This record gives sequence, C-alpha cells and structure tokens, in this order.
Amino acid sequence: MRPTKDGAVGRDDRSVTGKLFTLLSAFGSGRAELTLSEIAHRSGLAMTTVHRLVGELTERGVLERGSDRRYRVGLALFEIAALAPRGPGLREVALPYMEDLYEVTRENVQLGVRAEDEVVFVERLAGRASVGVRTRIGGRFPMPPTGVGLVLLAHAPPEVRQRVLETPLRRFTPHTLTDPERVRRALADVRRDGFALSDRQVTSDALSVAAPVFDGSGEVVAALSVVLRFGSVRPSSLAPAVRMAARGISRALTSSADSGEATLSG
Repeated sequence: MRPTKDGAVGRDDRSVTGKLFTLLSAFGSGRAELTLSEIAHRSGLAMTTVHRLVGELTERGVLERGSDRRYRVGLALFEIAALAPRGPGLREVALPYMEDLYEVTRENVQLGVRAEDEVVFVERLAGRASVGVRTRIGGRFPMPPTGVGLVLLAHAPPEVRQRVLETPLRRFTPHTLTDPERVRRALADVRRDGFALSDRQVTSDALSVAAPVFDGSGEVVAALSVVLRFGSVRPSSLAPAVRMAARGISRALTSSADSGEATLSG
C-alpha cells in the first residue's frame, strides 16, 4: 500500500523488481548509509515492505548492516556492477592511458559515459594538489556544464540533444552556459575541433579539457577529460595530450572488441 496524491492509502502495484530498484535508488551521493525509516521515506515504500526487502537483500550481501543499524550497499552488488562493460570493463581498458595522462599533467583525469540524458563518471584520478571537483565515481551529472558532458552531448543522437536543451539548464556558476543556443554553438565547436573546453562552468576555480573515446564502429562511447585549476596553464595546450590519450583508449577498445574481450555500446 502507498499514499495517493490526495493522502489516501492505495495499492502499490509496482512489481517486486520495481520495488527493489526503487529501494536501492534511495542510496546515493550524500546518503550512502540509511536507516530503515530513511529508506522508506526516500523510496516511498511502506515500512513493512522495506523491512522485508532489506532483510532479504542483507541476507544476500546486496546490503550490509552496520553496528549503528544503518544500511549501506554491500559487496555483492559491487561484484554484479563490476560486470557492466561500460563501467569497470571500460575502466580497465582506459586506466593505463589515464595514468599516463595524469603523470604528464598532474591534474584530475576523469572518464565518463552517457546514461540517457546525463553523464556518469566511471573513473577518476586525482593528486593531493589537484583542484577540487564536484563529480564522483558512479555519480551522475548534467552533461552541458562539464567537458566530458559536452563531448558526449555533441556526439549524442539529435533527439537526446534536443531533449537536454529543451530542459531548463542548471546554473552552477556565473560562467555556466544556460542559453540553449550558446550550448548548441559550443557543441558544434566540439564536433569541429575534436575536443571540448568547459571554462569554470561547474566551479569558479576549475576548467576542463575533454576528448571523445570511440569504439571499433566509430561511435563515441565515452569521454576523457583533464580538470585543472583556472589560470594554472593555458587549457588549449593540454588538448593534444588529452586527445592522444583518448585515441589510445579508442584503439585499445577496438583491439579488445576484435579479440572478443569487451563489448561496448552507447
């Protein structure tokens, strides 16, 4: 049972699978550990349902319960997620090139993929002196403000670009592009130049340079970026290194696909 819009209690017709996914979606950035009541509140599921499902998930290691009676995502779910080719599979192929890029720049190096209308970051390398970023591994973020997102959006199907640009664009700093026409021009520049530059659009002290990663069929399946402190170096000077690393990942993906080791799709 669940409350309806008018406050009455109605039947919850969601499938068990739907309820499980809704329950797990209660966890996220800033809420990695939740009590039963918090899970019920965030998921909208009845407490009796939450109690039963959480118990089953905990028995199977999908969730773990701490001594403080708070629940967190368990290793069993991590092991299943590790099989996703666009997550850890892509990460394993890309990581050597990301490490090389980090050694050259000593800046944040990020790898992201498009998930519907957002970017999901699947890997990040950062040094102690690197500028702070608002992204996290496994986290979602709007595409238009980030270098990685600009690359992915520039190469996304037209209907995806249209849908994203028809939605009000969130402003993070005074430099964030929120005018759809200006974003369209930026996307055209990305396709023309082969790289993206996001100048202080997410935080006022950082900018990023990003380049596309292609699979064997020529489709853009990911984007690689360097995030650096504003004013530290001329960003365009990093574009060749970022593009070279992205091309290296692209070649490695093609080789892996040819040998049957990996299959990636956008």
